[in-house]
Amino acid sequence: MLQATPLTEGWILRHSDGTVDELPAVVPGCVHTDLLAAGVIPDPFLGRNETEVAWVGRRDWTYETDLVPLNGHEQTDLVFDGLDTVAEILLDGRLLGRTRNMHRSYRFDVTGMSGRLAVRFVSAYAEAEAVRGKLGERPAAYAEPYQYLRKMACSFGWDWGPTLVTAGIWRPVRLERWSTARIARVRPLVTVEQGVGVVELAVDVERARVEAPLTVEATVGGERVRASVDGTQGVVRLEVPGARLWWPHGYGEQPLYDVELTLLHEDRPLDVWRRRVGFRSVEVDRAADAHGTGFTLVVNGERLFARGVNWIPDDVFPSRITRERYRERLGQAADAGVDLVRVWGGGIYESEDFYDACDELGLLVWQDFPFACAAYPEEQPLRGEVEAEARENVVRLMPHPSLVLWNGNNENLWGFRDWGWEARLAGDSWGEGYYLGVLPRVVAELDPTRPYTAGSPWSGSWEHHPNDPAHGTHHSWEVWNREDYAEYRGEVPRFVAEFGWQAPPAYATLARALPGEVLAADSPGVLHHQKADDGNGKLRRGLERHFAFPEGDFDRWHYLMQVNQARAVAAGIEHWRSHWPVCAGTVVWQLNDCWPVTSWAAIDGDGREKPLYHELRRLYADRLLTVQTRGQKLVLAAVNQAAEPWAGVLRLRRMSVDGEVIAEAKLDFRAPRRTVTDVTVPPELVPAGPKEFLVADAGGDGGAGRGVAVDAHTGRGPVAGTDRGGNAGTGRGAAAGPGEDAAARDGHDSGTKTGAGPEAGRGRDPGTKAGTDAAASAGDGSEAETGADPEAGRGRGSEAGAGASQDTGAGAGPGEDATARDGHGSGTKTGAGPEAGRGRDPGTKAGTDAAASAGDGSEAETGADPEAGRGRGSEAGAGGSQDAGIGPGGLRALYFPSPDREIPYPRPEFDVAVAPGGVTVTARTLVRDLLLQADRLEPEARADRGLVTLLPGERVTIGVSGWQTPDPDAARSALYCLEPSR
Repeated sequence: MLQATPLTEGWILRHSDGTVDELPAVVPGCVHTDLLAAGVIPDPFLGRNETEVAWVGRRDWTYETDLVPLNGHEQTDLVFDGLDTVAEILLDGRLLGRTRNMHRSYRFDVTGMSGRLAVRFVSAYAEAEAVRGKLGERPAAYAEPYQYLRKMACSFGWDWGPTLVTAGIWRPVRLERWSTARIARVRPLVTVEQGVGVVELAVDVERARVEAPLTVEATVGGERVRASVDGTQGVVRLEVPGARLWWPHGYGEQPLYDVELTLLHEDRPLDVWRRRVGFRSVEVDRAADAHGTGFTLVVNGERLFARGVNWIPDDVFPSRITRERYRERLGQAADAGVDLVRVWGGGIYESEDFYDACDELGLLVWQDFPFACAAYPEEQPLRGEVEAEARENVVRLMPHPSLVLWNGNNENLWGFRDWGWEARLAGDSWGEGYYLGVLPRVVAELDPTRPYTAGSPWSGSWEHHPNDPAHGTHHSWEVWNREDYAEYRGEVPRFVAEFGWQAPPAYATLARALPGEVLAADSPGVLHHQKADDGNGKLRRGLERHFAFPEGDFDRWHYLMQVNQARAVAAGIEHWRSHWPVCAGTVVWQLNDCWPVTSWAAIDGDGREKPLYHELRRLYADRLLTVQTRGQKLVLAAVNQAAEPWAGVLRLRRMSVDGEVIAEAKLDFRAPRRTVTDVTVPPELVPAGPKEFLVADAGGDGGAGRGVAVDAHTGRGPVAGTDRGGNAGTGRGAAAGPGEDAAARDGHDSGTKTGAGPEAGRGRDPGTKAGTDAAASAGDGSEAETGADPEAGRGRGSEAGAGASQDTGAGAGPGEDATARDGHGSGTKTGAGPEAGRGRDPGTKAGTDAAASAGDGSEAETGADPEAGRGRGSEAGAGGSQDAGIGPGGLRALYFPSPDREIPYPRPEFDVAVAPGGVTVTARTLVRDLLLQADRLEPEARADRGLVTLLPGERVTIGVSGWQTPDPDAARSALYCLEPSR
């Protein structure tokens, strides 16, 4: 039987010129982590130490250990699962081979050999510059030469990551000893045929003895089959009657089946291969329709609105990411209602631990091939490496049912058309041959069970602009770069594969990363940990469209930036989800960070959740209630992605900010499964002027209400008509943003320009204009106010004694952001430019207690159901703003028709009570966008929800873990909310 011996002990690291003493090395690992452990370099994540360790990436490094002779088998192989990146391997002074690809494994025959094993790494910079000198200059989004070698591109820095160019034995290394034959490769094709699960295993073997008769035996689901090996190949087919289907998160269970294949010689086992598989079908519906060309994932025949996030390497040093860390981070994604994770093309093919976790959690994986934001040469030595790595990784990842899509690249097809590459290349190769030739051929040959798309964004062919929102996948970056987030409502892309908004990390994360620094928006360390082009400038301009900039007040700056991020993302998701099935998915940029930094992430570099994370829990719940405009009408869109119909009564209240109910009504609604139903808001319920707003509570039961006309959009066909307003309110209470011009356009028919030009932008980064011009105006010519100034403050109500019940009203759903967006006639302009409208303003969800639904025992008043759970499909989810928990399965949406600065908010007053495990806030006035920054209590403390808006008399209990000494004064100091303009 094959025997594997890990080589983890006795390694040392040294620098070839002797300037660094010989150091102990950890394998798997990398040079930076070994130097850090030895105290040779400071932690590059702290302060501005990144610049002090830049020299490491420009040196050559050698790893060494002793290889002792091992006997008892006919052949011994030295196997490296990953070498980063350009290296030569020597044993006892004899050259075994050279490598130049981080994304591949390597195997060397060392039979009968022993002695000193040396792995000599050449600086990645030196190799990249040599290849560039040979093949010629190629344009890229960044100045570093990452496109000239097969290495994790973001180790050269990105607009969210540090430049820490690594080298090392980054994945396991071992000796494998075997006799007669070994399993070289198993390619599993897993399908479902008329209800029967089918596993076909194509086996390649390597022989030491050519004449030996070989057989393979496979088992799965209680079935066992044996087949002979013809030469070096064999095929085994197994059928599993009644196989249970594997479903995405929220759609069903994730049954996994153990598959075992054994290679035998005369019934003697020689080698064994074990994996887990799941039975499911997957396709992408890219059919043309009245709106353009769709892009809808279909799993087991079920059409999905993909609720996705983009994934970057969770550490700039990937060897540090453990199985437990993958499970934690991906578990956070699943808990937020995410069902799709896109592995972005500037990173890596992740480890088995990543995909195992996705299999278990039901997270669909969209896997980019590692090409991002650059023109890549197609000549040797790169071309052969590209095909070799693709072949290896396609087969390696095939067993995972979570993997549902292969994608050729990130933004390179778009870059060629819009970023000035075509003229600069002057006919030189740039990667098109990979994305439209090599990679689809490899996938079709090896993994025909999964769809392939040439890039993201990609319209499906050169007949359309690569980033045309009406065709295929779309990246929406005009908003972050130049426009207000209200502009998300200016189009309805078929599938939004990237969009997002920045915010700083948690306070405790910044404090740890910048020791001794007096924190300020423009302090040296804060600016160093902001990598986006004009990042703080874009943050400021984006904030000033809604709030007065808090000069000199870091705490308020920090709070408001996090509020703005959550609102921006909510504006897009609510609008696009309300247009299902025309729009069939949103993939937020981004879930995670690789170090402490101001970025688009929902979870920061220390693993702390920003308010955006909790907002995603609301936005990605199965059911979402949101205020939108349809033509000149204000509607409530009941988005129901659940498997069951959603019916009940909508209670609408037109209220003043002082708490008075001006008018109210009850309306019946019904949203069939997987549909969106629009309910028209009666004219007398539409708020008038800045003192008024709309509260809509959706109960889960079906009481009697006045009948209204509804329009249900199913997942089976496109919805005709354009959308003029995307004032999306939040599902669990997000209100439509004040002043937010709902002037959204259908995106397919809205006069959007997709032509290339000098203004065409390049994704998140530059200030150049991205390929589509969403600047078509709302058509009303009205101007949006730029900047409401509710000052972020900390309400001044008296503290209720611990344990005081304060049950005076429905507890506001945790984190319930009613984030309002204006829509209709609020005077916002959707055109691009300094007057761009203000998008959806805050208004967090009013209050019933989503907290209660969080399962923490808090009470929801006014009919809120404390049992409304938080999972996918449970509308009350703790966590974002908005689960107001109005009755079983109840939700709330708020709508403010005016910009924040025009709203005469009362000065917030609320009571605070603390008890082990929670902070209870009871509102005496309207309290908007309340946030407990738990990490200010203790660095390890966590809150179970983010932004929440409370109506007068409502209360919320925010669950807090990791807080050892509860104290009302400390709790109050960590509470932030909006205050009246000064």
